[in-house]
Amino acid sequence: MLDVKQIKQDFPVLQQKVNGKPIAYLDSAASAQIPRQVVEAMSQYYATSHANVHRGVHTLGERATSAYEEAREKVARFVNAPVPQNIVFTRGTTEAINLVAYAYGLHNLKEGDGIVVTLLEHHSNLVPWQQIAKLTKAKLYMVELTAEGHLDREQYRSFLKQGNIKIVAVSYASNVLGTIVPVKDLIAEAHAVGAVVIVDAAQSAPHLRIDVQDLDADFLAVSGHKMLGPTGIGFLYGKGKLLDVMEPFQLGGSMIGLVDYYESNWAEVPARFEAGTPNIVGAVGLAAAIGYLTDLGMDNVRKHEEDLLAYAWDRLDQVEGIQMYGPREPRTGLIAFNIDDTHPHDVSTVLDAEGVAVRAGHHCAQPLHKWLRVAATNRASFYIYNDEQDIDRLVTSLQKVKELFGYVTR
Repeated sequence: MLDVKQIKQDFPVLQQKVNGKPIAYLDSAASAQIPRQVVEAMSQYYATSHANVHRGVHTLGERATSAYEEAREKVARFVNAPVPQNIVFTRGTTEAINLVAYAYGLHNLKEGDGIVVTLLEHHSNLVPWQQIAKLTKAKLYMVELTAEGHLDREQYRSFLKQGNIKIVAVSYASNVLGTIVPVKDLIAEAHAVGAVVIVDAAQSAPHLRIDVQDLDADFLAVSGHKMLGPTGIGFLYGKGKLLDVMEPFQLGGSMIGLVDYYESNWAEVPARFEAGTPNIVGAVGLAAAIGYLTDLGMDNVRKHEEDLLAYAWDRLDQVEGIQMYGPREPRTGLIAFNIDDTHPHDVSTVLDAEGVAVRAGHHCAQPLHKWLRVAATNRASFYIYNDEQDIDRLVTSLQKVKELFGYVTR
């Protein structure tokens, strides 16, 4: 079990007050907070080892290169990639998915081919495929949901049976409903018809043990800032046989083999996909974040989240007028909700006045909100530094929302 009281001490930002109240940070699905161990690792790099990578033979250059490549190795171990070369550093999940869309999808799709996405997708795993479908004249198919918020597996299978599906793009976990998708089964079914699968793991890698070999994922995209790391860093896992035949996504320095007057060729993977000076310190920070989570144990992280989710669901369910969205289980530690007819932005503003931070809006998932028949929702998301007291403060603050907007007679 996690010692949340001790964990909280590793996060200086959680020691402050907001509007005169201790902060209850319930917005980790957007960006998790950063422990001091990650900040210190990044500061140490800047103080002792900062230089460009892969280019210099001087001491600082070699230190920087070692730190960068050691971070790649740590990421590879975290997701059980066969070799570090399967890991491409990106700015985050969005860039990783765009890399696959343009470096693989654009070159391997033709008119009449099919791309399957789902109604659970974040815009980052939908909009690129919409654009690729237009450019290649491929057809986009969207898997809808059951009433409980699970994927319609029969509809998914019916799309695959058509025989033209070449790419499946699916989120491992929804950033709105919290739904955990049985991606291993979906991948197996897609592979049976010859389709390639990209998994958006932005909302799962911080919370679940990820094993890309067990999943048999072709591609998997992750953002560092949702798993205790800094912003501006993430990674793409790709099977070697796919990465090796892909064209580069961006062109410039570091990704080349030889440049002549009128022709160039490309470096080996993963350098081929890391044009320009990379976010070296971001990779160092991501490696430190992975180290922090590894020390806690991902099974312990998941168990803590399940317990907190169960407590939060029962407490919120007692709030009159609340509507919670998505299945009770299996899900990650977030709950999207609306309360009475109060606009989510108003709810969030009142909660902030009480020191409680939640998300409000469509969470970059407008098609899903259209299916829910609401323009926006509030979203409370939990992580390793949250406890039952944070949930109690959320519930108490929601009662103040009801009082302020006239739903409770005083």
